[in-house]
Amino acid sequence: MKLTTFTSVLGLLLALGFVAYLDSPYSFLNKNYSYSADQPVLAQPVDIQPSDEEPELVEKLDKTEKVGDYIVETYQEYEVYKDQDGNITEEIPTSKTETLKYWDQAAIGK
Repeated sequence: MKLTTFTSVLGLLLALGFVAYLDSPYSFLNKNYSYSADQPVLAQPVDIQPSDEEPELVEKLDKTEKVGDYIVETYQEYEVYKDQDGNITEEIPTSKTETLKYWDQAAIGK
């Protein structure tokens, strides 16, 4: 009885050790993908400047209505154009709308 328990625990520890080795950067599986401290990283920083001509898409609450025991909210998507100072110059509604329907908690006591 003690021998089978010892063998099971030893087998489990060996399996965990082997899995930990395969997951490490020193494994033969990860040899081509790992970098040591003496190798430089080849990543280049990228400067991303936000475009002034592309609009920002914003969803705004258009209407709220009560239908039975539910509250239905309709959101309209807008293209928002801003100037260089961040002031809104133009808002254009798109054809995309989303509807959120949730149960009215105030209707419980009625």
